Amino acid sequence: MQFIDDADFQVAIDLDQGARIASLTWRDMQFATPFRGDLASYGWFAMAPWTGRISEGEIADATGKTFTLPQTLYPPHAALGFGYTASWQEVGPGRSRLDLPKPYQGASIEQTIEVLDDAIRWSIEYDAGNCELPAWLGLHPWFNRDLDQGDSAEVIFTAKKMLARDDEKIPLDLASGGKLISPTSGPWDDQFTEISGVPAIVWGNAARIDIESDAPWWGVNTEDNDSVSLQPMSAPSDAAKLGIVGEHYVEALFTFSVE
Repeated sequence: MQFIDDADFQVAIDLDQGARIASLTWRDMQFATPFRGDLASYGWFAMAPWTGRISEGEIADATGKTFTLPQTLYPPHAALGFGYTASWQEVGPGRSRLDLPKPYQGASIEQTIEVLDDAIRWSIEYDAGNCELPAWLGLHPWFNRDLDQGDSAEVIFTAKKMLARDDEKIPLDLASGGKLISPTSGPWDDQFTEISGVPAIVWGNAARIDIESDAPWWGVNTEDNDSVSLQPMSAPSDAAKLGIVGEHYVEALFTFSVE
């Protein structure tokens, strides 16, 4: 475990469970969803070296050679990357590193979590090394819907485009490069681009978190009964098949304030 105890923040990072933020309290309010049965539904964790789902769990290198990725979470698809289930190595205060397994052997990911006066800065970076497979990254925080005080969480999020998907959450129309539609009214478990304003989560009469990021894609989950999630991402699900090349770095600033 890594621990950061700085003024109003107390942060616990579980290196053996995906280097996730397993606990995050600010002014005695707990914002990280606790363990509730599986590794994909709690805490704040990195999605790497892919985000969302890869259809049929297949990835191809530049020569067209295909490789099969783990399909343990939502078979037959590969989901959320290797990072959230792996044991990471501490490389400094708030910093950790993961050397990736096959077929991404030779590549690595580094994560940095920094506590500022009223904010958390969280970043992940991918180093391809000698690996020629495509990679993209995302940040997946689960926020408690209800704190010990105030109202239930309200998600403030506006985007111009949403990625159409099937019932298994795989993007539609892969052969034509994907299909972007006007966002539905929700609830969502979807991915968006062309974001307007600064996404936020508000617990009325308690707290607010504004999330600033240059990420071109965001995942949003408001379907979950106990939690909500806003996920800055360099690229969406099945990005390679959609012809989308994601950056190898994602950063977000989570600014906390009293509501």
